[in-house]
Amino acid sequence: MMIPKPEAGMVINYSYLWAREARAGQEEGAKNRPCAIILATEEGERGTRVQILPVTHSPPSSGASAVEIPGAIKRHLRLDDERSWILIDEYNQFLWPGYDLQPAGRSQSPVYGFLPQRFFQHLIESFLARPHPTEVDRI
Repeated sequence: MMIPKPEAGMVINYSYLWAREARAGQEEGAKNRPCAIILATEEGERGTRVQILPVTHSPPSSGASAVEIPGAIKRHLRLDDERSWILIDEYNQFLWPGYDLQPAGRSQSPVYGFLPQRFFQHLIESFLARPHPTEVDRI
């Protein structure tokens, strides 16, 4: 699989571990899903640490925060036509590339594409407005 350098705004295919799964003792995500990289930070010899938000078809539950992905952006990323949201109440972080990246679609890369700058900025502002998103650290 071809692994590019991670960048903020990149949407990847990743085996996301939900916070509730981690609390229940799971160490691996149950399914691969698109995830948006919101931050990629160089850590010297350790490599690059990325923080990602999950994409889901499930509407946010009461009290949960999410940003709906417009249809045009979903088409741009070659995702399906169902409604989808990027959840901003929790995130995973890991050292790139980690072991949970998977090829996106039929490609040899884990990357679907990039979120448009204006939408990405809205996503970041929404994420930063949340009081305390739950982190799952997957070193």
